[in-house]
Amino acid sequence: MNVIPTGIAIGALLLPFCVFLLLRWLRAFPRKAQISLDTETGTRLLALEDASVEDVMVPRAGIAGIDLDDDWNAIREQLENSQHTRLPVYAETIDNVLGFLHLRKVLAAMSREASSKERLREHIEDAYFIPEATPLHRQLRAFGENRQRIGLVVDEYGDIRGLVTLADIVGEIIDAFATEPARNNHGITPEAAGGFLVRGNVSVRALNRALDWALPTDGPKTLNGLILETLETIPQPNTSVRIDGYPLEVVQTTRNAVKVVRVRPPQKEEDTALKTGEFTD
Repeated sequence: MNVIPTGIAIGALLLPFCVFLLLRWLRAFPRKAQISLDTETGTRLLALEDASVEDVMVPRAGIAGIDLDDDWNAIREQLENSQHTRLPVYAETIDNVLGFLHLRKVLAAMSREASSKERLREHIEDAYFIPEATPLHRQLRAFGENRQRIGLVVDEYGDIRGLVTLADIVGEIIDAFATEPARNNHGITPEAAGGFLVRGNVSVRALNRALDWALPTDGPKTLNGLILETLETIPQPNTSVRIDGYPLEVVQTTRNAVKVVRVRPPQKEEDTALKTGEFTD
């Protein structure tokens, strides 16, 4: 018997359950009695208690999926080179989602038999939808009860807002306990001068956690959205803006979004004349 893979499999099953119990514990006591707020971990845990799937999802624009309207060779190349275990399948747009593909099963089948779009359709599993306001602790339990690991996040009108996985939620919880935040793996790259280059689709929560900042999280969920809401326009590169005291410089944009931002920690000696919402270019 192969003991190591079995142990890993059992651990993978127990971890979400343990995390669920932790979140239930956090909700069982008055907030002030739960954990000391003068510790970074305590603060992150209390913030996690109030988080929803909308806070950790991959935004709609960042969803990787299989478009069945594409050429079959392009689809096959995407299947063979994808870094994901599961991918949504749709026709033309993600709004016409057909379900999910488990790539390991699909690739195994493709190695045994002739492959085509028609054969690919046979492997599509039903899509699983999640309301955007669902709390993380509740969705963690729902994933287990429904035997799902991935779902599409929808708003009150049924429109797809993003995608979230079991790994996203568990990773968010593990990060809450991390003593040294990871900055390179989530679109946050340090610069020699002391600042950071950040992708616009990075979530504000992730940026706050990585840099120990306190940018507002009660509005837009991504850095791009936060900047657009503040400026009420698509800024040009080299535009600078200060949001809640944090200086941000737009480095790269597209027609409808901010792609890359240079961020720096606020310095006490900096000129404080530039307030939130004011910008220069």
